[in-house]
Amino acid sequence: MENTLKKLYKEKICHELQSKFKYNNIHEIPKIIKITINRGLGEAANNNKVLEKNINEITTITGQKPKITKSKKAIAGFKIRENIPIGLMVTLRRDKMYDFLNKLINLALPRIRDFRGISSKSFDGRGNYNLGLKEQIIFPEIKYDDIDKIRGLNITIVTTAKNNEESFALLQKFGMPFIK
Repeated sequence: MENTLKKLYKEKICHELQSKFKYNNIHEIPKIIKITINRGLGEAANNNKVLEKNINEITTITGQKPKITKSKKAIAGFKIRENIPIGLMVTLRRDKMYDFLNKLINLALPRIRDFRGISSKSFDGRGNYNLGLKEQIIFPEIKYDDIDKIRGLNITIVTTAKNNEESFALLQKFGMPFIK
């Protein structure tokens, strides 16, 4: 069974973008390559239980086990030594990427309190979009009683678009709720 967003991209979005930007070749049409989800855990340096809880939480949200990122050098001011786990990272591609994007657009973002849309200024100039979420409880899989502390996530959507305008049009066609 093919994913609904993938099907929408192949059947509708490709043709709309090709007519809008006048692409000569179908390989010029922008597409989403990957979605990366990151979470920094400075407190995991002192407490291993925090790391395990967050691994389970991100696995539940994304459907894929995260990679543990470690500190590259010691920073005395933050009480961090070299090679200590300080974060988690997941890279989603293909069907899992489309599943996560569908869940993000249709379930998670509308659950944010006083949600009016996401900023259209978070593009990096090369067609990639960065989104910071302040709390993980917007995802429906997370049980409010099971979390010990509200933590945020950084989500990066990497596209093949050459500039921000093409990337904005692509994400808007997928249904990303940008502020008008």
